[in-house]
Amino acid sequence: MDNYSEEKAKAELQKRQKNFSEEDVNKIINKEKEIESKFRNQRKLNQFLDDFKILLSMIKDYYSGRYREVPWYAITAAGATLLYILSPMDLILDFIPIGGYIDDAAVFLFCMNQIKGEIEKYKLWKEMGISATK
Repeated sequence: MDNYSEEKAKAELQKRQKNFSEEDVNKIINKEKEIESKFRNQRKLNQFLDDFKILLSMIKDYYSGRYREVPWYAITAAGATLLYILSPMDLILDFIPIGGYIDDAAVFLFCMNQIKGEIEKYKLWKEMGISATK
């Protein structure tokens, strides 16, 4: 995580999770292209593009009611992380050369590690649903 500590990432994520609401889920869905653009265009985030797509898909399936097997804490962690990445005014301002996206990547990695079990369950559910429809 370079110069950005896991403790800072954890504290930032937990702070944002406390205030996360279903209204925030709607914001993520409405800002999907903008968030995806950050993952596509920033070197520190680009390596996580596929993981971003899984998180977004899980949030959307939860919001639509198709997948409710995920606990709310996992949705708040994923959602708060994506909103953090969307915000240009986070702990290390995104427009700062080189370091601007280090904190975004650190928070994203911390989130992925915290909910990896839920992500794996979701991916299995998704694969089973896709193979069942073929």
